[in-house]
Amino acid sequence: MYKTNLIEGAKKVLNSNFNEEKGFTIPCEGLYPFQWHWDSGFIAIGYAHYDIEKAKREVESLLSGQWENGFIPHIIFHNESDTYFPGPDYHRSDLHPSSPKTIKTTGITQPPVLGFVLKEIFDIARDKQDVLEFIRPNIDKIFKNHEHFYKYRDPHDESLVYIYHNWESGTDNSPIWDEIWKTMDPPKYKYERKDTTHVDASQRPTNREYDCYLHLLEIAKAHNYDDAKIAELSPFLVQDPLFNAILIKSNEALIELYQILGDNHEKIETLKSWQEKAKNRFEEKLYHEELGSYVYYDLRNEKQIAYCTSSTFTPLFAGIPSKERANKLVERFKQNFGSEDLFLCASFDPKSMYFNPKKYWRGPVWINLNWLIYRGLKRYGYVQLAERIKKETINYIEHHGFYEYFDARKEMFDNSAYGGKNFSWSAALTLDLLNEL
Repeated sequence: MYKTNLIEGAKKVLNSNFNEEKGFTIPCEGLYPFQWHWDSGFIAIGYAHYDIEKAKREVESLLSGQWENGFIPHIIFHNESDTYFPGPDYHRSDLHPSSPKTIKTTGITQPPVLGFVLKEIFDIARDKQDVLEFIRPNIDKIFKNHEHFYKYRDPHDESLVYIYHNWESGTDNSPIWDEIWKTMDPPKYKYERKDTTHVDASQRPTNREYDCYLHLLEIAKAHNYDDAKIAELSPFLVQDPLFNAILIKSNEALIELYQILGDNHEKIETLKSWQEKAKNRFEEKLYHEELGSYVYYDLRNEKQIAYCTSSTFTPLFAGIPSKERANKLVERFKQNFGSEDLFLCASFDPKSMYFNPKKYWRGPVWINLNWLIYRGLKRYGYVQLAERIKKETINYIEHHGFYEYFDARKEMFDNSAYGGKNFSWSAALTLDLLNEL
């Protein structure tokens, strides 16, 4: 019975957050009133299980904000709202000549999920031909997005791309970024935080962190979002294992879809060349031997940032590590994140002094990262561990509802749900876990 109730509850959350007129789904009411890039990708996977037309509309709505140069922003401002800062008038996407003329967006991006999302929708759909006809006019747009990354975000031609803002990582206030904030002395900007009116401020980034976030945006805006200038001047330039693993996984998905569509030899060969170089360099540059884990690389200071996060384990999802390296990675996963007093998988290393189990990406469990890691563990044959993370993920939702993030500590289970309520990707990915093929 619980499965039926959860499925119906998840559908209710998604349908309530769906904007029928514009064809997109907000992450949750109040806190996130617009369309977010990677949120929409996960949301579309959920819709594919019961309303394929909504899944299509979600993707099309996101692609409507794509820039002429292939860039897909992290927020598309389809609608008006005063519940979120910084909004469209702050971001000023119009500063870049390639930005859309009829819709406002941000000038930063998020992990490029759409490639693998298209393949997920295809795999889930009963009417394969119908979905292929949807994919046909849209797949080249996603290919162009990947091409943009390798052209503008890969200064050493190694098929590892950088992010220039922590919001591009998706893991906004991770302790990973603390070292970079220490090198910065941003002005104290005047602004009104909107997030802390919806959620306990102790669970959100600090004002000092927000000043750093805005300073990075000010640098980008001062140079009209020109990637070359940003790469030259920004104090934040990082090769992120999560971002690059998702790009590699999406490349893999595009290759499979182009093969199904046929007559796409040139694009397939281009994707394969990106893949080979990216995987080799990922292994050489982002693997930390002592930790037995994948870590971040600070391009500005030319050094690894040697901490474990939930992102550390996402290369499994993309099929990057060898079996030997995967074994070491899973051992680290069990040792640091999988002890008997913890649920899987905290967003930051629970053994670290910087672990904060209540504060956004500094420790809480997130459903989307659990989903990625679950898929990765299955891919490499760690079935028992995969089933544990799936069971614990559903357990959170069953007992607390579709919250944004959760406390990893088992002793706090009764009061472990934090952030936004009725959160769309929590609902969507619960649907996927419960409806696995």
